[in-house]
Amino acid sequence: MDIKRRESLKAVAAFGALALGGLSLRAMAAPIKPGPASALIVVDVQNCFVTGGTLPVKGGEQVVPILNKLAKGFKNVVITQDWHTAGHASFASSHPGKKPFETTKLRYGTQVLWPDHCVQGSQDAAVHKDLDIPHAQLVIRKGFHKDTDSYSAFMEADGKTSTGLAAYLKARGIKEVYVAGLATDFCVAWTALDARKAGFAASVIEDASRGIDLNGSVAKAWADMTKAGIKRVQSKDFA
Repeated sequence: MDIKRRESLKAVAAFGALALGGLSLRAMAAPIKPGPASALIVVDVQNCFVTGGTLPVKGGEQVVPILNKLAKGFKNVVITQDWHTAGHASFASSHPGKKPFETTKLRYGTQVLWPDHCVQGSQDAAVHKDLDIPHAQLVIRKGFHKDTDSYSAFMEADGKTSTGLAAYLKARGIKEVYVAGLATDFCVAWTALDARKAGFAASVIEDASRGIDLNGSVAKAWADMTKAGIKRVQSKDFA
């Protein structure tokens, strides 16, 4: 075989490899199309967590139009609400001498202390007025036990008390969940992590979420979620 022919065959082989690689990359980049076994969990998009609320997350209201658009692609949607009693154990005001964002020890471990927020029945606890997801089938209210906080939509902070969400989703044949909302490093992350523990595939929609970032908590949350096998996706990834 002459040199020119060998070089020509090498070029053809290289082109074929690149073509196959391109096909593979295109396949990997295929848009996400939620099916009947998928559910969107919209976490705590409430007045208390947006500008003007009692515990505002920077840019919190920016997730609303993104979630409204995303939700149209899901047949199954769950909405969560923080729903605290007055004088809740997670409030700094319930602990003399303590200030918001300090910590204390409760019976289930270390608790971040928050400003009073999302008190049951208050306008502060209401879902943001522009959140428009009329086909959501379930609203999960959490944190309503006075002595126990609850970031996760699946499990209260004691790690023992279930909200019943896992059983509900399994009864509906749900296999995977997509989690978004407020805040990335607390209620969104804890919900996604507990979804994995309950046996669901889980993804967090990054640009449809916003974080508090308390002492590097956003970076830690993403590290924990990645380790647990939770995917990091964007709203543009959906069909």
